[in-house]
Amino acid sequence: MDDQNKNLILAIALSLLVLIGWSFIAPQPELPIDPEAGAIATNDGGLTPPSSDSDTSPSFDDASTPQATEAAQIQIETDRLTGSISTLGGRIDNLRLKDYTVDLDPDSELVTLLRPEGETHAYYALYGWGPAGGMDPSLVPGRDTIWTQTDGDVLTTETPITLSWDNGNGLIFNRKVSIDTDYMFSVEQSVTNNSTTLQRLYPYGMIAQHGEPEQIGFFILHEGAIRMADGHLSKNKYKKMPDMDYSERERARVDAQQVEHNGWIGFTGKEWMTTLVPEPGQPFTSVAKYIETHAVYTAETRFPVVDVVPGGTVTNNTRLFAGAKEWDLIKHYERDEHIERFIDSIDWGVFSVITKPMFWLLFTIYGFIGNMGWSIIVLTLVIKALLFPLAYKSYVSMAKMKKLQPEMEKIKERAGDDRQQLQQEMMALYKKEKANPASGCLPILLQIPIFFSLYKVIFVTILLRHAPWFGWIEDLSAPDPSSILNLFGLLPFDAPDPGSFLALISLGVLPIILGISMWMQQKLNPAPTEPTQAMVMAWMPWVFMFMLGSFASGLVIYWIANNVITFTQQYLIMRSQGVKPDVFGNIKAGFKRKKSGAK
Repeated sequence: MDDQNKNLILAIALSLLVLIGWSFIAPQPELPIDPEAGAIATNDGGLTPPSSDSDTSPSFDDASTPQATEAAQIQIETDRLTGSISTLGGRIDNLRLKDYTVDLDPDSELVTLLRPEGETHAYYALYGWGPAGGMDPSLVPGRDTIWTQTDGDVLTTETPITLSWDNGNGLIFNRKVSIDTDYMFSVEQSVTNNSTTLQRLYPYGMIAQHGEPEQIGFFILHEGAIRMADGHLSKNKYKKMPDMDYSERERARVDAQQVEHNGWIGFTGKEWMTTLVPEPGQPFTSVAKYIETHAVYTAETRFPVVDVVPGGTVTNNTRLFAGAKEWDLIKHYERDEHIERFIDSIDWGVFSVITKPMFWLLFTIYGFIGNMGWSIIVLTLVIKALLFPLAYKSYVSMAKMKKLQPEMEKIKERAGDDRQQLQQEMMALYKKEKANPASGCLPILLQIPIFFSLYKVIFVTILLRHAPWFGWIEDLSAPDPSSILNLFGLLPFDAPDPGSFLALISLGVLPIILGISMWMQQKLNPAPTEPTQAMVMAWMPWVFMFMLGSFASGLVIYWIANNVITFTQQYLIMRSQGVKPDVFGNIKAGFKRKKSGAK
């Protein structure tokens, strides 16, 4: 097996090792578990555990559900959002994104982000106050409280709405909700004490996800809880949240962390995110938990306990992001509204130091071209150009080793089974010709994290969603819709459904081009003489063709562009070093070998 093929197999093996094994080699850091498991921070910096006879967050009793019939719906209407706020608990529980539809048809249903309780995968945000210092829980508003709309008719970017609730014992709660021109809600909660005694309580915010939502389930993508706490970013997938420490007091598995200065917490997927964002500088307890009794995942912000003196009013301000993970918008919130590390809510992966500037480059190119398919190809060209010095060194080394191949074969014949003689003569040949067999490998190894990052960029960007390229490729985030089974539309029947068995062998045009491009790359060199190695190399392009056939078209375009550019670079560099690749000769030799093997 010549050194060219050794390097190729090594690069593929190491790439797969990075792609498949990284999560085991370098798993996400585990968050420290607060021994108080949901303790509430007091205004003097200490931790006050909740009283034993009350929960630290709203109860998920079934008794609250019937009251939904008594609740009114307050409309949300902006240029980018439509939905409603329920007066039941004051929940933001119905939200659809006007700029995104479920499928390619512009008249199809809008993407629904938040859903009210009672629907499948209910998902909503609510705010309230918790009791402290032995306060009766019935004196504070809960998730089943019916609020009264006291100001505003429809929530728009120009008109906020206000909800009020009087507990009948001297406490009046008000909640003012406003929204910007994109996806950021602002929530101002206040409580006025008209009683004659001091009252102790604390404000909180919560996002509740009923049941585990539908997910992509790809291992390189994080889907689940995400949190930033004083500069430390941490993630927990939905399936891992039930594995956390058990707190009998809350009947839930809890992950709590104290945030002193800046932080946020919520749930995220590939394209959408819902996140609680306290004001910068506001300390709070960040809580992610799974309530087993109701199969509910929650992300919570619990603020310090406050003392409300008679005649006094206390106010708490916080925000809620609920929308699409658009890079430029999230960057705006981080830069201009000082939400620390908000851009890291996008899953940049383990090579984020490379992935972030690469995404910026893709976004910039897209701004000029306006087509994501061509932008991916241009980005791949730019990256390959930047890495050309490494590629040149690698291919020159391979070409030099290729020229030495006849001499190496003679040495192998002379040495026979004498491994020591073989090693000595090989080293002497390398020294004489100033060749280093390892020098071709190192540049390839250095390129692996870069191209993994490029793959990650294309995978996570929402810019691919429903983005056309040309012709039959109308959605770069979906697999190639053409199918070899109906001769790419020539036969009068549709391609198999993506979830069917036939879809596994239903290859589109792009995956076939991908397989051919990998096959042509191999043919720059003769097949290895060892039969097993030759068989592995022969099957590899077609195995990858089927493996990547169901990938998003944008990703397949990237792999095709990378293969074509690599083939061109390698071919030209090898010729410049006096090695003339016989591509068509190698193809013919491969067919002859197959015929002789069949006989």
